[in-house]
Amino acid sequence: MQKDTKRQTQAKWLRNFRKVHRVTGAALFIFFFFIAISGLLLGWKKHSGGIILSKSYEGVSTNLKDWLPVDRLHTIANTYLLDSISPDLSTKIDRIDIRKDKGMVKFVYTNHIWSLQVDGTTGQILHVERRYSDIIEQIHDGSILDHYLSTSNNQIKVFYTTVMGVALLVFTITGFWLWYGPKRMRRNKASA
Repeated sequence: MQKDTKRQTQAKWLRNFRKVHRVTGAALFIFFFFIAISGLLLGWKKHSGGIILSKSYEGVSTNLKDWLPVDRLHTIANTYLLDSISPDLSTKIDRIDIRKDKGMVKFVYTNHIWSLQVDGTTGQILHVERRYSDIIEQIHDGSILDHYLSTSNNQIKVFYTTVMGVALLVFTITGFWLWYGPKRMRRNKASA
């Protein structure tokens, strides 16, 4: 009688885990779909032939003594951005990547997906790129909603990553139990 009760308890736990697994999966399916696709693309970005992430071009010299001042390179990049791409674009910088080994400086802007690679020595524009990898990354971590809804402190990203992280943990636990639980029940039944 006691073994029968133990088996019923185990079966009840399995049913509950199955229900949690199913409901959570159904509720968050679309989000996991976007995370999976964007994660695959991010994993392949350096091997996309320049489609997702452009290659880094090389400047004339890797010797910093030969380089123009960063302020001058910044002015050159901003002038090119406004004159050759669009006068309506923001020149607010997200980051400046100095690639000494390539002899190049990359200017990445905040409010749009354009970036420019500038030769550190001559100031020549080496490459103009749209940073599709940044958009994919924003989709992956949910920060794209913070951008479009103009939140102040990435609240949506924090909430989104917390919910998805907890859901993944729940899937791991319930998935393991859905695999291990029946094995355990069969083993207990065989030993009875």
